[in-house]
Amino acid sequence: MTIKQQQLDEINLLRQQKNQTIRPVSPELEEVLYSPFQALDHGFVRVVDYMGNDSSVVQAARVSYGSGTKKVNADKGLINYLMAHRHTTPFEMCEIKFHIKLPIFIARQWIRHRTASVNEYSARYSIVEDEFYIPKKENLAAQSKINHQGRDEVGNLSVDEQKKVLDILKKDSTNCYNNYLDMINQDSLGNVVDKNRDGVARELARMNLTLNCYTQWYWKIDLHNLFHFLHLRADSHAQYEIRIYAEIMLDIVKKWVPYSFEAFVKNHKSGKQFSGPALEIIKKLVKGEDVSQEDSGLSKREWGELLQILDYKL
Repeated sequence: MTIKQQQLDEINLLRQQKNQTIRPVSPELEEVLYSPFQALDHGFVRVVDYMGNDSSVVQAARVSYGSGTKKVNADKGLINYLMAHRHTTPFEMCEIKFHIKLPIFIARQWIRHRTASVNEYSARYSIVEDEFYIPKKENLAAQSKINHQGRDEVGNLSVDEQKKVLDILKKDSTNCYNNYLDMINQDSLGNVVDKNRDGVARELARMNLTLNCYTQWYWKIDLHNLFHFLHLRADSHAQYEIRIYAEIMLDIVKKWVPYSFEAFVKNHKSGKQFSGPALEIIKKLVKGEDVSQEDSGLSKREWGELLQILDYKL
């Protein structure tokens, strides 16, 4: 993880501040506020601000005056009920703002979640840093033969092919970045290299950078939409690189809203939603009746996924 000394000084200064408030806070999240958590080789996730906690969810659901109106078990039960029955609005009363450093190709996948407010590092205004994501060899894999949008199980590439891929990534990243600096006629600190040249604009030169180059952004989202993001991106089917970030954020959410986190894991992350035909198959299996894919109304893929979820063999 690479953090500039100026950023570290800012983080330490912020963590030394003692602010008084009568707003709802989360003590465990306060302990790690502003602190960066490493992701991949140069990335990180850190919380820079938040609003509300579990009591805010309860307060919104009851439209009460604040915390303490019910017992703890009643609050936990209400939050679980809201989560289980998809009453999402109370969870929208909590918000959190992250500072995230991530590779551009993951940022482009991430931005498809259009339910957050985002402000990204400007490569038109500033010089891009010389930092690129280079995966570990154990995370390299061939294209999946089943899932056309993802990689196969790791460990199916030869040592020679792993080395070749890593060499290409490192060489291309370095060459493209050096050409980027040459085009803008500046070094990585912004100093002019050749006073006899103007250099092309940064907004044009950046097109030569590879997608494994790191970017940064502030990402603010409410708790309901954050849970939706984590449900998809912390799933085992998600791409490894974005899953690393989602798992870090899951740990942060656990510190922030432990009751809501527990309800999310129970009802969504560990639970499953079944289609009508799939539910009928489950009912038949419970009754001991014979079932087959041909009579199920499910496609072969849906059938296979259902049996995998149920850990059932015919």
